[in-house]
Amino acid sequence: MTINILLTSFDTWLPHQPSNASDDLLAKVAEIESLPYALTFLRKLPVDPKFGPKQAIAKIDELQPDLIICCGMAESRKILTVESTAISEGEILQTTIPLSSLVANLTLTEISDDAGKFVCEALYYSVLKHIKKKRLQSQCIFIHVPILTEENIEIILKDFLLIMDFCNEHSKIKLIS
Repeated sequence: MTINILLTSFDTWLPHQPSNASDDLLAKVAEIESLPYALTFLRKLPVDPKFGPKQAIAKIDELQPDLIICCGMAESRKILTVESTAISEGEILQTTIPLSSLVANLTLTEISDDAGKFVCEALYYSVLKHIKKKRLQSQCIFIHVPILTEENIEIILKDFLLIMDFCNEHSKIKLIS
C-alpha cells in the first residue's frame, strides 16, 4: 500500500539567505523519480507563525495524508534534527513516531527537544494540535535541516530518505493495528 506524504518547507526570512535549506532539500527529493510514496510538496510556506500553519492545515484537510513531514532550516546546526516536541502556552505535544528507533541507524541525524520559538515550533505545534483535535490518522514529524553543502548533501539526503522509509513502515503498522 502506498502512503501519502505531505512535505512542507519554508521560504527565506533574512536578506543574507539565498534560499532556505529545508526547501533546498525538498527540491532534491522532488528530483527523485522512483520513490514508493505519493508525495505532495507544500514548499516555501511564509515565515509567519499564523499564515504558515494555516496553509499547512488547509492542505492537510484537503489531502488527509498518512504522514506529514514538516521541514525548517536551522542555520546553526550541522546535522538533521528530528524534533521530539512542540510547545505552546505551556502545552507540550509530541509526535507518535518512535524517534529513538528512527534515528538509531542514521548517519547525520539526531533527536532535538528544541523546535525553536518561532515559525518552526508554531507550525509543528499547530499540525500536532490539529491532528489531535480532529482525531486524524495522520502522523507528523518536524525535521530541522542545516545549511546544505557539497560535503553534506548526499548524507543528509540519504538520511532524509531513510526517515521517509522508516515512517512509511511505521505508518503501515499503525494503519493495520
